[in-house]
Amino acid sequence: MIKLELTNYDIFPKVFPCDKEIEITVKPLGLHVAFSGEYNIWLRELTQGNNLRYPERNNLVEYTVSPDDDGCLRFKHSFKGEQEHYVDIMKDDKRVVRLSVYSLLPDLVGRYPFRGDLHMHTCRSDGRQAPAIVAAEYRKNGYDFLAMTDHDVYYASLEAINTYKDVPIEFNLVTGEEVHLEGNDIHIVNFGGTYSVNALMPGDHHIDVGPSKELRSLNGECPDIISVEEYKRQVNELAETLNIPDGIEKFTYAACVWIFNHIKKADGLGIFCHPYWIQNVFQVPENLVEYMMETQPFDAFEVLGGERYFEQNGFQAARYYDDRIKGRHYPIVGSTDSHGCVHNDGALIASTIVFAPENTREGIVNSIKDFYSVAVDSISKELRLVGETRFVRYGSFLLREFFTLHDELVFEEGRLMKDYACGDEDAARLLKAINGRMKKQREKYFAF
Repeated sequence: MIKLELTNYDIFPKVFPCDKEIEITVKPLGLHVAFSGEYNIWLRELTQGNNLRYPERNNLVEYTVSPDDDGCLRFKHSFKGEQEHYVDIMKDDKRVVRLSVYSLLPDLVGRYPFRGDLHMHTCRSDGRQAPAIVAAEYRKNGYDFLAMTDHDVYYASLEAINTYKDVPIEFNLVTGEEVHLEGNDIHIVNFGGTYSVNALMPGDHHIDVGPSKELRSLNGECPDIISVEEYKRQVNELAETLNIPDGIEKFTYAACVWIFNHIKKADGLGIFCHPYWIQNVFQVPENLVEYMMETQPFDAFEVLGGERYFEQNGFQAARYYDDRIKGRHYPIVGSTDSHGCVHNDGALIASTIVFAPENTREGIVNSIKDFYSVAVDSISKELRLVGETRFVRYGSFLLREFFTLHDELVFEEGRLMKDYACGDEDAARLLKAINGRMKKQREKYFAF
């Protein structure tokens, strides 16, 4: 829900480089909040402590301004360090409104926040809705990128991409699949890979749509199909090179490495999924989880991933922070693992904010690999984030001050996507008419 303050006032840019003078504009949104006369702007750094009781902290900068001819207030300031800053607009010693902006260190400048889901299902496996409908519903809910990661099949993600290939949308639909190969029950997601790992050998993918390279790859290029026996031979051969300690399931671990190696070869993101999902007991043996975290054959860990009970996501978040204490550092993501996008309490319960130069398959994959992501838990009304402190703080600001406005803007694109997928003849024209709004919004709010 958009904050009341943001329904009455627009402040831009919201995000900009730190320690560099920037002009800030505050625009009243309606006659009921129009500016008149002289105002004081009070600026406070969120990290520098309460200056009201301790004036020696010197955490207050003040400007006196009056509205310009267009009714907006403007001031220039160099905001220190990477942090949130409060912008209090004062009149006659009373606060009219408190707004916020955020200044960034150089490595985040030029990286925009994109929110998405890297693991979910459609009716092409055990989900409820068609790929094109799932894509539209997620877009209506504010997601910027999405992969259909159906069990055993890759073609569902291609189906979603192909549905919308002839209309302009600002939604990044990415290839994906959840990989399940014989002799290995560890759940692994291939996000963004240019070819299917499931379809490297006979299975559901081939039964459904056949062996065509066009349906098991993004660009018609992929390795030749091998037999299950050849796959097992390769995994066993790989296991002999890995020095797997006693007590660790050798074939299971080696099969995971084999899968992750193929995802890397396909330029995808290999995600180790929900080890603390409870199937009578934890889905993955604890010693195997520990060894996976020690060796890190994966590209990212699904620290939040489906299910509403605490044990799964709570234990995975605790595992992540324990590993950080041990000096282990790996990228993290959050996903819904949803099997229905409407009338489902498990839909939209987690996501990932990725800080990337562009919202493309390559941009999202590479930025996560480079540790520019934070996981969002939206099970409860108050959103909670998991990740590095700086990204948790920045992500919290974005969810409160930017994404609510962003989500309102993209809803219409999602609604029209669904109309288009269902045959509405006017939808394509309308999608073209509104295309580019998100780019303009990013350019307005992010001064990069």
